[in-house]
Amino acid sequence: MASKSSGLKLRHMAGNLDSKETGKVTKDYEEYFKEEDDSKRTGNYTDVVNKYYDLATSFYEYGWGESFHFAHRYKWETLRESIIRHEHFLASKLNVGPGKKVLDVGCGVGGPLREIAAFTGASVTGLNNNAFQISRGEELNRRTGRHDHCDFIKADFMNIPVPDATYDAVYQIEATCHAPDAVGCYSEIFRVLKPGGVFASYEWCLTDEYDPQNEEHRKIRQEILIGNGLPTARHTHEVLDALKKAGFEVTEEQDLVKTADVSWYEPIDPDRAWRPWRDFWSFKTTWWGRNITHYLVLALETVGIAPKGSMGVSGFLKKGADGLVAGGKKGIYTVMYFTAAKKPLK
Repeated sequence: MASKSSGLKLRHMAGNLDSKETGKVTKDYEEYFKEEDDSKRTGNYTDVVNKYYDLATSFYEYGWGESFHFAHRYKWETLRESIIRHEHFLASKLNVGPGKKVLDVGCGVGGPLREIAAFTGASVTGLNNNAFQISRGEELNRRTGRHDHCDFIKADFMNIPVPDATYDAVYQIEATCHAPDAVGCYSEIFRVLKPGGVFASYEWCLTDEYDPQNEEHRKIRQEILIGNGLPTARHTHEVLDALKKAGFEVTEEQDLVKTADVSWYEPIDPDRAWRPWRDFWSFKTTWWGRNITHYLVLALETVGIAPKGSMGVSGFLKKGADGLVAGGKKGIYTVMYFTAAKKPLK
């Protein structure tokens, strides 16, 4: 099951927001990130992340298809192929098969959960606090025929509404970076996981190269936060420490950025050479593709077809992409800090 790209869906551009309020929501979102102090943002992160995904999901689907994440990539792979292999690699760490129950924490519209359900034969439940993304995921489940083995729970990953030891395995792909408290988030995952079960993760992190005293580094960090709806940014060692504090035994950990042939930020790098004979699917994320989309949205908003604020959404997504590219090039940020951790039998 490959992720499929699609056109920009105008009827989905505001998510579940009233199209009349998107302009105000966009301005409020931008105001929220003017404060550099992370502690001022973590208190009401749920509402902010929810509105972010209402505003951004249609752009994500347009640019990335059904799987909203980067991937470890070899030089002979297309972006689409690498995304599928990236999901299979994580699935291979879960030790599950038919009859097992798996939880996808922060599942987006369910591209990875459908792929991992097909790959492993397990039943996969997607956890998501955004009602619009769940409705899109359910629609895609029906369209792909995965509705018998894939479903969704609308909930916050800081408070998962299922009994202890419900799932045989849990995974997350670039989602728990939205958590205001890593220990609290991982502790809740630990609770719903069966003893002996595996939690596998791709986390967004600052690296050892990040210098909080460096003004340019702080600016890049802030662009990443606003462009991706993140309340804060954690270092790799903070993620590792949080897993251990939550009770996990960490069995594997590595920054997969270091072993990839192709830089993780290459799909959104405006300076990259686009190779249409090999990777036509990724045109939308090139400099030309991003700018064409940006000005198309401007035109649609001007004539009243796209909701007010759409241009602002396109703008902060573009800023976030630029921040990610800059962070990747300087080596101060990674989007694929891989960890596999086990819940002890006792």
